[in-house]
Amino acid sequence: MFIDSFYTFLGQLVVLLAILIIISFIVVLILGILIARKNKIKFPRFILFVVDSLYFPFKTMAKLLKLDEHLIDGIAIKVRDELNKEKFKSIPAKKTLIFIPHCLRHRNCPATLQKEGLNCTECGLCSIGVIKKKSEPMGYKLYVVPGSSFVKKIVKENKFKAVLGIACHEDLNQMMMLLSDFCPQGVLLDKTGCFETKVNIKKVFEKIDSKY
Repeated sequence: MFIDSFYTFLGQLVVLLAILIIISFIVVLILGILIARKNKIKFPRFILFVVDSLYFPFKTMAKLLKLDEHLIDGIAIKVRDELNKEKFKSIPAKKTLIFIPHCLRHRNCPATLQKEGLNCTECGLCSIGVIKKKSEPMGYKLYVVPGSSFVKKIVKENKFKAVLGIACHEDLNQMMMLLSDFCPQGVLLDKTGCFETKVNIKKVFEKIDSKY
């Protein structure tokens, strides 16, 4: 009798959790549509808490419903960007790290891989050198990283208060989640992939110049 009651309770609990996840997904989806159409963000902290807590269930549901594969990441990036924008501006460039993905490099890139990522030589073959040339004299510390393990290592070895990341939807959202305590800002790649990706340099410069 006890075992039957336990399994009944367990089944009811699973159903309840499933219903709560579905309701949360619908609410976030509605708020996401409002963000996309009206560029107005309602209840940003609530959205981030729900999306961060239920990230993988939400991604699975979006895939099953054949929605935009970048939907969940896009909502989280937009909300976190807006939420941290003013605080990011107030932090000096010298206390800000910039992470750039190595996939932006040109196929003939002469840069070598160091313990803190690629050592850009500003050869002019890709946008990495352009961003480096502008940001470093302003005080920013720029890192061209091939993966999240490099990001974690750099974070441990640096004292900073803000971060700007450039990446594809999923990688950028994961980075912003990981560094949520450092008022992260992000710029999405215009062309994604594993090789010779593209970013809108104007958008990157807007973030860099926002502190001045």
